[in-house]
Amino acid sequence: MEKFDIAILGGGPGGYVAAIRAAQLGKKVAIIDKNKLGGVCLNWGCIPTKALLKNAEVLHTVKNAKRFGIRVSEYEIDFTATIKRSRQTADRLSKGVEYLMKQNGITYLAGRGKLKSANEIVVTGKNDSQFVMADTILIATGACNRTFPGLETDGDRVISSKEAMVLEAPPKKMVIIGAGAIGVEFAYFYNMFGTQVHIVEMLPRILPVEDQEVSKELDKNFKKSGLKIHTSTRVDRIEKTGDGVQVTIEKDGIEAILEADYALVAVGVTGNIEGIGLDKVGVNTDRGAIVVDGFGRTNITNIYAIGDVTGPPWLAHVASAQGRIAVEKAAGKSPAPLDLSNIPGCTYCQPQVASVGMTEQAAVEQGIEIKIGRFLFRNIGKSLAIGENVGFVKIIFERSTGKLLGCHIIGVEATELIAELVVARALGATWLDLATTIHAHPTLSEAIMEAAADAYGEAIHQ
Repeated sequence: MEKFDIAILGGGPGGYVAAIRAAQLGKKVAIIDKNKLGGVCLNWGCIPTKALLKNAEVLHTVKNAKRFGIRVSEYEIDFTATIKRSRQTADRLSKGVEYLMKQNGITYLAGRGKLKSANEIVVTGKNDSQFVMADTILIATGACNRTFPGLETDGDRVISSKEAMVLEAPPKKMVIIGAGAIGVEFAYFYNMFGTQVHIVEMLPRILPVEDQEVSKELDKNFKKSGLKIHTSTRVDRIEKTGDGVQVTIEKDGIEAILEADYALVAVGVTGNIEGIGLDKVGVNTDRGAIVVDGFGRTNITNIYAIGDVTGPPWLAHVASAQGRIAVEKAAGKSPAPLDLSNIPGCTYCQPQVASVGMTEQAAVEQGIEIKIGRFLFRNIGKSLAIGENVGFVKIIFERSTGKLLGCHIIGVEATELIAELVVARALGATWLDLATTIHAHPTLSEAIMEAAADAYGEAIHQ
């Protein structure tokens, strides 16, 4: 039985980052995963979906090339090649993670890990089992797609995001249930490739966790692109029809049936807490998630947990941050606890959506007096030059101090622009800091400077 300083269950963006950081700290590390390293994010989520979305962006550029004085009279869509590029990207990065394990002297054990005690894991591989001892155990088993009665996926006509990534051809019609990040990204992708898409959302708006103005803007742009959006609408049942599905929806007491080739269920995820021995050692859970503190510590002294298995926000970058913090704490360092109030959220449809901090509604509900600055991308020279002038930057400040409370962006490269606001908020920046910091011209980031100035009536190009 081999002994390690730290053994990690799960090789996703939380687990493998934690493993590398632990190795940097001089620890003997084992990482255990029955699937390819990189987890759902790298193999079936964040990375391959972004490859697909890039193909959709290229197709959009081709379709609109005449706006740039380029006439493309004929073009051919090779959907098989689109899917292949996505899978190749994921495979390449997974192999890259394996290389990083070797480079950092980390032992990779392929198999299913299960806790036998607070210091012992049994790893069941294809042909045999082995036991691993560790001073510290880190659980990073991720999450799986959530389902509800009547919305169970079958991998055939009622599919999850995994199957949606490898369809052989764009369907004629698709119903997407759930208008969170996953739902709207696939809606954008398949709509661009000619699928008639219906989005069904139980809550009053798409991207319901985002600022209301952002949701409204995305709704407007999606409808302009031909997507059919059903909000405040419940799905009663999904029935297979042989070569398709019938989705029965209900709104305001009125039922309707949507017919499609596929129904994609994208109603969230739930932590992978079953079958890993938590009950064996007495690790506390609550509503499908492992209970942890700001350092990832569970109620068992030497057992930590990170990432999706600890509950929302279910984001890869949160898992990675938690992994670093957890192993540093376990190694006797003094990291700062995770700040859940300053986590960027990104949705990679077009126009892109990104945010950090408080929404306007949240600030008002907490009784905070605020100032709001807005700036339209269409008033920025760079936006006009590149032909992407949809959307805006909205920044929320505390009225009395000018402190940055939150930022919400919809538009081109929003997911890249948000990083400036995350750093600014972490440093306690005010509207004046943003408004008077020189931003290069012409750039999209000038919209941030102008939005900050607008909050106090000093925008130049408004």
